[in-house]
Amino acid sequence: MLARLGFAFLVLALMAGASAQTPVRTETFRPPQSFGKFKADGRLIPPGAQGNAPEIIADLSLLPAAVARTRDRILAAARSGNLQGLAAIVQADETTFSRLGERDPAAFWRANYPDSEGLEALSILTTILETPFVHADRGTQQEVYLWPYFARVPLKTLSREQNVALFKIVTGGDYKDMLAFGTYAFFRAGISPDGTWQFFVTGRQPSEP
Repeated sequence: MLARLGFAFLVLALMAGASAQTPVRTETFRPPQSFGKFKADGRLIPPGAQGNAPEIIADLSLLPAAVARTRDRILAAARSGNLQGLAAIVQADETTFSRLGERDPAAFWRANYPDSEGLEALSILTTILETPFVHADRGTQQEVYLWPYFARVPLKTLSREQNVALFKIVTGGDYKDMLAFGTYAFFRAGISPDGTWQFFVTGRQPSEP
């Protein structure tokens, strides 16, 4: 009996040794490549570099669901005059709203529109998001749904009807200045395809001509 037990232990030991020497095939898990967050920031397209004007889209049903939801959230806060509610969306999405590094969007809007306690910025935003839009920079990290479409359409090509729509946003003096500059440079808003609110800015960046 003892002899049989000894033989059994010997067999088990040999099997364990063989298993320890047998290489185990493993595969390294490689996560899918990440392209990072979208980097659209409302930068102006230099005059003469705009190329062909993108399609002007008025049908909201053509927006991706995520973009449509974000637009609806922004409009709900802006139309209600909820400055802090809109600021919360900006902060959650890390939306670019200033070129000077301010951190408080509500305070920034109040400072720039003191007579209305910042509400004029909300009115402008509402007007802009109710205009037709363009799907700009497709296939790049700057891909964005952009309002108003004037930001990517040469101003000199606008019809009289389109100019009437433009004057709901800018003054005649603004229009003349932008014609001289060569492109629309007033407020614009952009939402990336994943629904992130990328920017709500006006004017030119310091690096732009």
